[in-house]
Amino acid sequence: MSVLSEQGLVVPRLAAVSPAGEEFALRRWELTDLPLVREASTDPYIPLITTVPPEYSREEGEAFVHRQWARAERGTGYPFVVERRSDARAVGTVGLWTRDVPEGRATLGYWISPRCRGAGAAGAALRAVADWARRDLRIPRLQLFVEPWNTASCRTAERAGFVREGLLRSWQEIGGERKDMLLYARTDPV
Repeated sequence: MSVLSEQGLVVPRLAAVSPAGEEFALRRWELTDLPLVREASTDPYIPLITTVPPEYSREEGEAFVHRQWARAERGTGYPFVVERRSDARAVGTVGLWTRDVPEGRATLGYWISPRCRGAGAAGAALRAVADWARRDLRIPRLQLFVEPWNTASCRTAERAGFVREGLLRSWQEIGGERKDMLLYARTDPV
């Protein structure tokens, strides 16, 4: 089954649960993932760079999940929960944002809950979605942005096949301040 995005891209849907390496899987967001949203809202950084509510309530958590569904339904983005296969625990998210597909590029983003970092979930999920976007969607350029201080995220991007292209000065507002961002891209042949 496929969906037509607002940009006119025919996007094949991933299976209900798709592998992301040997230890993790990707799936759509569900309301049962509210504990993951609650945990992410306590992180000092995740709410600054995402739409995760900085003050968690059940209503705000449900609104976050509904936003993920709406993005997929409109074809403007494809957010996935990263799930640990051993116990089916939701540990984070990875998304492909397709606003710039008409220009031949898409942006990826990811976060892992604080208690689940360091186990390779972000790298496995990022690689799986990037491979899908290049192979099935045939998007020529995938990119992501990382703050220079976030060395763990830089390593994750590099392990998933992204190459650092440069520093974008005062690129994005985060927490009320303009921040520099490192630009990473993956343009390997499809």
